[in-house]
Amino acid sequence: MDKTKIRIENVKQGSIADELGLESGDELLAINGEKPQDLIDYRFMCADDQLEIEVLKKKNDEVWSCEIEKEYDEDLGIGFALDTFEGIRSCANKCIFCFVDQMPPNLRESLYVKDDDYRMSFLHGNFVTLTNLSEKEFNRIIAMRLSPIYISVHTTNPELRVKLLGNKKAGKIMEQLRTLAQSGIEMHTQIVLCPEINDGQELARSISDLTGLWPQVKSIAIVPVGLTGYRNDLFKLRRFTSAEAEGLVDIIHKIQQGLISKYGTPLVYLADEFYVMAKRAFPSDDFYGEYPQLENGVGLVRLFYESFAEMESFLPDSMKKNVRLGLVTGSSGAYILRPVVERLNQIENLHVELVTVENRFFGGHVTVAGLLTGQDVINCLQKTTSFDLILVPSVMCKRDESVFLDGKTPGDIEKAMGVPVEAVNLDDGAKHLIEVIVDSDKGGSCCG
Repeated sequence: MDKTKIRIENVKQGSIADELGLESGDELLAINGEKPQDLIDYRFMCADDQLEIEVLKKKNDEVWSCEIEKEYDEDLGIGFALDTFEGIRSCANKCIFCFVDQMPPNLRESLYVKDDDYRMSFLHGNFVTLTNLSEKEFNRIIAMRLSPIYISVHTTNPELRVKLLGNKKAGKIMEQLRTLAQSGIEMHTQIVLCPEINDGQELARSISDLTGLWPQVKSIAIVPVGLTGYRNDLFKLRRFTSAEAEGLVDIIHKIQQGLISKYGTPLVYLADEFYVMAKRAFPSDDFYGEYPQLENGVGLVRLFYESFAEMESFLPDSMKKNVRLGLVTGSSGAYILRPVVERLNQIENLHVELVTVENRFFGGHVTVAGLLTGQDVINCLQKTTSFDLILVPSVMCKRDESVFLDGKTPGDIEKAMGVPVEAVNLDDGAKHLIEVIVDSDKGGSCCG
């Protein structure tokens, strides 16, 4: 007996579902006599122009059968609690570099979830390893053309991949990738690079194998292994040195030039963090093309710089009053934001100071702003000069709620420091940052 319930989370106002009287809490039973197993099935089933859907009403447990005539591909306006309906497929690997295994205890439960679900890869761009797929699921990717899909490769050496992922099934990655490529599936891939393990000649082999699957392999991101201070009893790993990062930037640059000549695209991209470690300039905007791996930290800095340049004309020459502004970030962010702060400090009466917070909560060498906690921010701010306004990147908080990893909020920082604190959304570049700066001078919103 199938106990999976497909609960409707929300109904878009004015949609077909709204007109039918469907509500949050109702349960979808079937579409044209079939029960969808996930959002992918639902979308395929709803593509027809004539539908019959069955819904169990929450209010009275009454089953409604609704006949619908609509435009082909017209959305019904239904949102679900889960995209995979029965839950997310968990990871079956024991990766030697797994970041979840390095998490401190007593954080919110969602941070310890190890997902490795091919459906979430297609729907949301999550990276998957393909090690937990049944033959039926693998064939479904091909049959339904679930493309593009995002794949954590790490190495194309079968024996080394088994070691890296701690899974005997990990060694057939090239066989899987070739089959997907031959079937027309587009792929974005990543390599989490570990010093003296999958770098050097192993990295050269992986790049050669993956670029050989172009144009189906659309991008290859190389990201540095992330290490925290919670690695007791875990595989011994180290971070890259600045000199190693410099060497890697040079090597990859030569490879990129060859690929541009051959394919018209760099195809291989280094995460922004490598340029920070190497203290090198970030590639130009046209180098990243359509920015295929922004969520992987590839090209975010360049996109931010381009956005700042576009919005710079909205900045005033002078503030009406003295404004002391503290801009909170991690050590990586400090390197990135320094030229922006230098430009802002050219504005008369505006004094911007970078507040670089050391991540004591995670320990190790965690330098990104997104993993800073509220308490670490407070401890650092209490050692600085006073400000009129403190800005923290919204990436430090949950996407849907202003809460830091340790449960503190921007309001807690505001209470501790006695000055206003605002979370700045940098997802859309520098627009919000510039708006906040202009508004701090009581000049109103600048960017429309």
